[in-house]
Amino acid sequence: MPDDLTLTAEPRTEKGSRPAGRLRRQGKVPAVVYGLETETLTVCVPARELAHILAGEAGANALITLKLDGDEALTLARQIQRHPTRGDLVHVDFIRIRRDVAVEAEIPVRLTGEAAGVRDGGILEQLLFNLSIEAKPEDIPTDIEVDVSALEINDQIRLGEVTIPPGVSVQHEEDELVVQVIPPRVEEEPEPEEVEGEEGELAEGEVPEGEAAEGEGAAAEGGETPEGGGSDSES
Repeated sequence: MPDDLTLTAEPRTEKGSRPAGRLRRQGKVPAVVYGLETETLTVCVPARELAHILAGEAGANALITLKLDGDEALTLARQIQRHPTRGDLVHVDFIRIRRDVAVEAEIPVRLTGEAAGVRDGGILEQLLFNLSIEAKPEDIPTDIEVDVSALEINDQIRLGEVTIPPGVSVQHEEDELVVQVIPPRVEEEPEPEEVEGEEGELAEGEVPEGEAAEGEGAAAEGGETPEGGGSDSES
C-alpha cells in the first residue's frame, strides 16, 4: 500500500523557462495540479522533500496530500521529468484523486528465490518488469512478487499464474510471459589457427621441394668435381 505523505506547495505566477530555472536554483520544482474536474493550478514544491518521497518504497505511487493556501488535496505524482544527465527533478504533474475511485498505476514485478534451473546451468530471463494496473489509491501494491524457486530449465511463469492482490485489476493478457529459465548458451568452438609452414609457408631451415641446398650441384658447373671424388682416368 502506498504511503500517505504531506507536501506543501506554493503558488507559481510566472511561467516560462527562465522563471522555472530560477525556482530550480532555489531548490524548488515547478509543477501543475489538476484532475477531478477542477481548475489547473501552477505551483512549486520543495525539491528535496519531493525527491525523498519518490525515492521511498512506494515511489511514484505514494499518496501525497498537497497543501496549498490552506486547502488540501490528495494527489499522485505523474509525468515526472528529470534532467537527462544529473537526474535532478525538472517538473512534475500532481493529479487529484479520491480514495474511493480507482486510478491507473505502474508497479514493478520483483522476482524472489533462486531458480532450480539456474543451479543446473540455465539462464533466468525476466520479460515483464512492470505491470499496468487499476486500483483504488490505498489498494495499489508496492510491487508484485513472483517466486521463481521451482523453475527448472525450460519452465515458464505466465501472468495468469501470478497472485494478484484483491482489488487490483491488471491491464495485461493472462498468457503474457513473465519469466522463464532457458538452456545455457553453447559457445561455438573457434576455428583452428593455421600452423606456420603449412600451405606453402616454409618452416625455418626447410628447403623447397625440387631445389638443391646451397652449394650442392654447383660443382657440376665449370667441370668441378665434388670433394673426395676423382677422375676415372686418374692413376
